[in-house]
Amino acid sequence: MNKRDFLKLLALVFVSSKASGRGGDDDKTIGNGRQRIVVIGAGLAGLVAAKELMGAGHHVIVLEARDRIGGRIWTSKKWPDVPLDMGATWIHGVSGNPISELADQLGARRLVTSYERAVTYTTDGQAFSEVEEAKLEAVRRRMFAALRKAQSADADTSIRQVVNLLEKNFASDPEALRFMSFCLSGNIEQEYAGSASRLSSYWYDSAEEFDGDDVLFAQGFSVITEYLAQDVDIRLSQVVNEIKWQDESAVSVRTTDNEFIADRVVVTLPLGVLQHNDVRFVPALPEEKRNAISKLGMGVLNKCYLRFEQAFWPEDMDWLEYVSAKHGEWTEWVSFQRAVNMPILLGFNAADRGRDIEAWSDEQIVASAMETLRTIFGADIPQPVDYQITRWASDSFTRGSYSYNALGSTPVMRDALASALNKQLFFAGEATDRDYFGTAHGAFLSGLRVSRDILSI
Repeated sequence: MNKRDFLKLLALVFVSSKASGRGGDDDKTIGNGRQRIVVIGAGLAGLVAAKELMGAGHHVIVLEARDRIGGRIWTSKKWPDVPLDMGATWIHGVSGNPISELADQLGARRLVTSYERAVTYTTDGQAFSEVEEAKLEAVRRRMFAALRKAQSADADTSIRQVVNLLEKNFASDPEALRFMSFCLSGNIEQEYAGSASRLSSYWYDSAEEFDGDDVLFAQGFSVITEYLAQDVDIRLSQVVNEIKWQDESAVSVRTTDNEFIADRVVVTLPLGVLQHNDVRFVPALPEEKRNAISKLGMGVLNKCYLRFEQAFWPEDMDWLEYVSAKHGEWTEWVSFQRAVNMPILLGFNAADRGRDIEAWSDEQIVASAMETLRTIFGADIPQPVDYQITRWASDSFTRGSYSYNALGSTPVMRDALASALNKQLFFAGEATDRDYFGTAHGAFLSGLRVSRDILSI
């Protein structure tokens, strides 16, 4: 979709909030070309699609399994003075980004975080010297050079296989090996949410990017989903378990308690849910689509917010990075002190590490995080006054954080995942967007795509 087409569609999103009313159960007969449309999932993709289709005059019902809207956009209000995003947090690249365009029109306040405001600490907790910074950057360049070379090879391999070969060059340099592990965790696994042993070296970075700053919402990402949900008929706590399609007259969507009949159905289920076969399709989905579902990867990026009485870390920094002794262990932290004037640290755990610690208790996770922070800032730093922790892989309504290109998959498979069936069943969500998978704007654009496809029938 080019930018001109996008802006036309975005304008419809705003028109729809004024032009459409709330659908009702008594609307049994649809006339004048008005269609009955069921959207499965009140995440970003589903809400955008619903808003568009309602704006065109169709009867739309959104079925959401949770007791809240937003899906993987979830702004916690546990701490009333500072809303925190437990899922999607940043607009990555504001220039031309559809979410940035919408936020501008809503007047939503945003805050810039920058990797230029970062400090890196050694395994024993010392801030990097200029010599160490130079060595780390040299290791990082070697890693990405090896990955670029692998992308011109005859056969795809995992990123882990590429890095294992490279590490042989540093066998006599333990520090360089730690730096390599740090780069692999911070630049690859934290970014794409997939394990290096499963990420495709050919296709891991095939997505497009928008230029500009990375920004977060002062009041949380939910300002976007709350706007999109206005006047939309959303049925919460509706867990879909079966979709019957290919009947020329209608599609049947069954939940635990109800059955909904529709002319068209928009499926925005996360890839992890599709992979787990939590929803039965009758008849089964075509082999090409099932193959895409099984071979694409669903990653994990979990968060641990720690709130303190006051900051004990550099207050002018946005990012605190740590070269851990164990791969992937608390390598990246975000400080909210400068951005929102709150003494809060956010630590990440991704990929295998992110999955593993979901089995830990909250207390064990906090203790592990504090062990790292005490290594960096000293044994006498205080305990946090509170914390908030995510477990996205264990969440039965997502089964992961966002998708990635796994070894054995190709970008074409995302097109297969996105393809409509019988002009009745349409698929949206970040995993269906070939250009912007793994992002909130990818989900947004996929919702626009399916609404455009339905309106063109």
